[in-house]
Amino acid sequence: MNISDHPRCKWAMTHADKPFYVDYHDTEWGVPVHDDRLFFEMLILEGAQAGLSWLTILARRDTYRAAFDNFDVHKVAAYDDAKQQTLLADPGIIRNKLKIAATVQNAKTFIAIQNAFGSFDAYIWQFVENKPVINHWKTMGDVPVSTELSDRISKDLKKRGMKFVGTTIIYSFLQATGLVMDHTVECYRYHDLVK
Repeated sequence: MNISDHPRCKWAMTHADKPFYVDYHDTEWGVPVHDDRLFFEMLILEGAQAGLSWLTILARRDTYRAAFDNFDVHKVAAYDDAKQQTLLADPGIIRNKLKIAATVQNAKTFIAIQNAFGSFDAYIWQFVENKPVINHWKTMGDVPVSTELSDRISKDLKKRGMKFVGTTIIYSFLQATGLVMDHTVECYRYHDLVK
């Protein structure tokens, strides 16, 4: 498919020269997720983005997967200090001590949530009554950076012990995993996902 074949959300076209960025918009962003491994991956990648751009993180996604055992939550939860030091030396990821430590802590909390709710999927979808929030934004300027929903989830995750899960990060996570559908109305994916 030629990149100019379809109208897209403006953010996807800010890096139209990066096929992986446009592909992420076209195939993943806003599509409802029900896979705990992918939920964990996106939670960690969104947290890694704090203070940076999504392009910076998405460009490193494969190296993140390699560094963090393909986001196997049980393996990540077991990372010791030596493993964290190895990660701090890995140029393929964002080498931030607090973010790496938070990833290990968040893995432990993620497992606790799975144990309490049967799956992270069951836990997170209850916040939207098991159906995506469908928005109808005309422009990207209309799209909020956080909402009462992301405030509530952020607060609950923090209470459970997660780090780097502020309301803006969580809203991004909800958009990415399709709990909230924020493709703008002119975007071809909006029409694919709102049926």
